[in-house]
Amino acid sequence: MAFPTIPTTAPDSYKKAETKEKTAALLEELAELQNLFYANGSRALLVVLQGMDASGKDGVIRKVIGAFNPQGVNVTSFKAPTAPELRRDYLWRLHQQVPARGMIGVWNRSHYEDVLVTRVEKLIDDAEAKRRFRHLNDFETLLTETGTTVLKFYLHISEEEQAKRFAERQNDPTKHWKYDADDARKAKKWPAYREAYAGVFANCHEAAPWHIVPADQNWYKEYVIALALRDALVAMKLEYPEG
Repeated sequence: MAFPTIPTTAPDSYKKAETKEKTAALLEELAELQNLFYANGSRALLVVLQGMDASGKDGVIRKVIGAFNPQGVNVTSFKAPTAPELRRDYLWRLHQQVPARGMIGVWNRSHYEDVLVTRVEKLIDDAEAKRRFRHLNDFETLLTETGTTVLKFYLHISEEEQAKRFAERQNDPTKHWKYDADDARKAKKWPAYREAYAGVFANCHEAAPWHIVPADQNWYKEYVIALALRDALVAMKLEYPEG
């Protein structure tokens, strides 16, 4: 399975200043659409953010998801499973965080960690990964068929840009808190993570396709995600309830 050969930077036709203006307009539109979405209350929206360390997941939450009224948003960051979580099936903790109707759920890392980290660290074999691909497709099918739109974004960052951001974390006092000495060890496993992600893209797209977002330039990444969110909300064709 080959990892997609997609650029990590914006197409040449996109200019930073113009794109940032378009993003600002999209964020205003998103605020209005969320008001309708919340008032209508018939649908739910789940935004899944995946990507290598320093790909900018937190930045997306701050800059794009921040356009929404926080009363209608739940953000969940999935870390290593706790002891009580490990005593249950691996999707148990995820299902508890599925957004209710009228709500937008944002997952900073997600159910896909259970076929990414687990494969790279050799915690599961290929046969188990294949079973889990089926579980994840079934999980997303259940969500979509019961009123939840699932938008999955992979933030596609280059190794060079990741190294630059790691250096910034070490040297910038405002970013140093994000630095993890284990980052360098994980960065050495890029080939294994690329292979694991290639498996995810090839096998887990039945109910919810992947958006592979060039993430080296934050201004372009934010535009692409804001546009996808706007289009998804518009496609719901919601109306305000009658008073």
